[in-house]
Amino acid sequence: MGTFAISSVVMVVLLVFYVFVETNGSVGGCDLFRGSWVLDESNSYPLYEISKCPFIEKQFDCINNGRPDQFYLKYRWQPTACNLTRFNGYDMLTRLRGKSILFVGDSLSLNQWQSLTCMLHTAVPQAQYTSLRNGDLSIFTFPSLDVKVKLSRNAFLVDTVSENIGRVLKLDSIEAGKLWEGNDILIFDSWHWWLHTGRKQPWDFIEEGNNTYRDMDRLVAYTKALRTWAKWIDDNVDPTKTRVFFQGVSPDHAELLNNFSGSQWGQSYPKSCEGQSRPLSGSNYPGGPHPAETALKSVLSSMSKPVYLLDITELSQLRKDGHPSVYGHGGHRDMDCSHWCLPGVPDTWNLLFYAALFQT
Repeated sequence: MGTFAISSVVMVVLLVFYVFVETNGSVGGCDLFRGSWVLDESNSYPLYEISKCPFIEKQFDCINNGRPDQFYLKYRWQPTACNLTRFNGYDMLTRLRGKSILFVGDSLSLNQWQSLTCMLHTAVPQAQYTSLRNGDLSIFTFPSLDVKVKLSRNAFLVDTVSENIGRVLKLDSIEAGKLWEGNDILIFDSWHWWLHTGRKQPWDFIEEGNNTYRDMDRLVAYTKALRTWAKWIDDNVDPTKTRVFFQGVSPDHAELLNNFSGSQWGQSYPKSCEGQSRPLSGSNYPGGPHPAETALKSVLSSMSKPVYLLDITELSQLRKDGHPSVYGHGGHRDMDCSHWCLPGVPDTWNLLFYAALFQT
């Protein structure tokens, strides 16, 4: 193992500790994902200014899209039993020298990837960077620091293939996994696109083994795809060389998605995130667990290789105020209660990622 060689006894001890941390989502006995949002009116939040992140996607740039309220920028995640270490982008880049991070997922992965590139660029504003996109692969590089932060757009993780009958979603095939090999850190995400129907649905048939279906229960299909992904990780990832994270399920706050109702907030009237300017108080989301997150946790618990769940679902459910709503890419013609404003909630996801990456 070269310079990283350690005794087999120490390796066993480290692996046991690693698995404990990965499955419990805690640092030093503190569950980072249980807590509440507190207003922080110091100069610490937001973590960066949008004007200092020139490559931000228009759809996430709520301030320049005209959002008038800015309380959503000033909320800090406070775990119940500990404090989150403040993000240090230079420290992160130094520790990651010579390494590559690959986000794999849908536009919520794009949301988190954009957040992290903004946070890192703000930390070293004089450092040269390159940002390239080739098809579904985006690569953000700090050449002088030899760090790559990449994004592979892959909404389902399993393959979608064009065949004679049309576009086929193959629940038991992952040819795209070849792209995941050789990266030091992998961060996966999937759920949002499993809900699309009609013209937004990017497949015509679902295939599993020798069986082809017009459709099936979307949560069932999602779970089957996750099991295929889990088998790929178990068969192909060496945890001494590659750390694997799963972003968790990012919630929507719209009535037409996930059976959402404003009554889950203790309010009878709202049908979407529009006009919401404050998060829910407390630590528990009144709407209860997200079914996709429950399915994800079940699959992760069955794996033989360690995967760290960035368990961001409930803390994000509390942030009904954090979405672009009418201040996204479509302006007042489009309501976006799925993605998140930047700066905003995904910055906290990356704070938690930073803590999990270097405090475990």
